[in-house]
Amino acid sequence: MKIGELAERTGLAPSRIRFYERIGLLKAVERQANGYRRYPEEAVLALQLIATAQRAGFSLDELRTLLPSDPARWEHGTVLDALRRRVADIEALQAQLAQSRTQLVELIGQIETKPQDMSCEVNARRVLSGMRLAETGTTTARRSGTARGPAPR
Repeated sequence: MKIGELAERTGLAPSRIRFYERIGLLKAVERQANGYRRYPEEAVLALQLIATAQRAGFSLDELRTLLPSDPARWEHGTVLDALRRRVADIEALQAQLAQSRTQLVELIGQIETKPQDMSCEVNARRVLSGMRLAETGTTTARRSGTARGPAPR
């Protein structure tokens, strides 16, 4: 297939496909007499795999090492180890994001519970003071080795 069809089937720009070929992520293809590249059906799968891996956070250098253009040269153990590490990284990031979300929701709640007769400035001081106390409690607990999560508020 020509590069336009490959681009359409993968959702990648032709320039990106040429770039992947130039840096060795996509097996080089032969050109026809008119200079057009002719890509095999396997190129679709290879490009989808590259795009998915990039979305998962793999760098191009990592991909070049993990996914040689010749499937016979794949080191499956190495690929599996890298994928497992990436899953662990994603899980750690998810836990961090969940904790950040919880803290932000708590902060929203604290701001929204401003008494009617309290000015925004005084409420801001109240909320910030509560945050400093929580941070101090977390820091102290971590230093003593007793912290297991966010400090109670």
